[in-house]
Amino acid sequence: MVQLSATPIVAVALGAILGLGLWLVAASVPRIGRPRLVDRVAPYITDISAEARAMRARPASDPGSVIGMLVLPAARRARGILSSILGGNDTVARRLRQAGADATVERFRGRQLVWASVGFALAALVALFAPTMESTPAVVRWTVPPFGAVVGAVAADWMLQRAARRRLSRITSELPTVLEFLTLSLTAGEGMLDALRRAARTGSGELAREFAGVVAAVGTGVPLGLALADVRDGLEHPALSRAIDQVLGALDRGTPLADVLRAQAGDARAEAKRTIIELAGRKEIAMLVPLIFLILPVTVAFALFPGYLVLQAGF
Repeated sequence: MVQLSATPIVAVALGAILGLGLWLVAASVPRIGRPRLVDRVAPYITDISAEARAMRARPASDPGSVIGMLVLPAARRARGILSSILGGNDTVARRLRQAGADATVERFRGRQLVWASVGFALAALVALFAPTMESTPAVVRWTVPPFGAVVGAVAADWMLQRAARRRLSRITSELPTVLEFLTLSLTAGEGMLDALRRAARTGSGELAREFAGVVAAVGTGVPLGLALADVRDGLEHPALSRAIDQVLGALDRGTPLADVLRAQAGDARAEAKRTIIELAGRKEIAMLVPLIFLILPVTVAFALFPGYLVLQAGF
């Protein structure tokens, strides 16, 4: 019986890849010599000459276009999947803005690449030197380093998402107090810009930092409404966006700002109460886990163990 070996298959695959690479290199090398006059004139007369259109439509020997047509749908699908997992540039920029980070998208991509490289290196060390990996198939060992790289990239994106969620949560907790502070400042006779400046100077939270940026932007000549709209569009916080929309509408129509901010502060506190109640309802099930699996067995053990010892001693 003839034993089949994987060596010829690997050799054929490597030879096909080598031939395809040489073909691409040869096709990308510019031709020696000056192009013909017909080739230079044809692109400019395709709208009036059928022969020029035929020359332009003539297929070239470059295999790149054929390979691109075959690979492009799969590449687009893979790009969509990676964008949904790792986030596109717009998504990363929004998360960086929500997290309050000063890094750009390019800098975050570089950090994500570093995390992926570290994950690849650690997974490669595990695949090469771990005792438990010696008996595993070679295919599994080859897939461990790429999986480590993917885990590293996803971990970097997860850290950014976590930082953005935590900062938005802090903004949610600060919003009612800051709105009430602005209401008091406006009631005392200050303008909107002065109230924002006082809140930025007095406070030390995330909203104080955002309002400090608004005051700095207005100081450089940016209109107040445009600066507030930038904060609204950058953070995309629902409650803060509603409050800023109401403030911008009041500024446009001349409505008293104190009443608007007072109503928004009440709505923010009501929403915070609803969020706490919903969170308590979700945590109620989680609180049963230590009660059932830790406290209840220990209580039963303390109640039954002395009786068990007495029975053992008596018999």
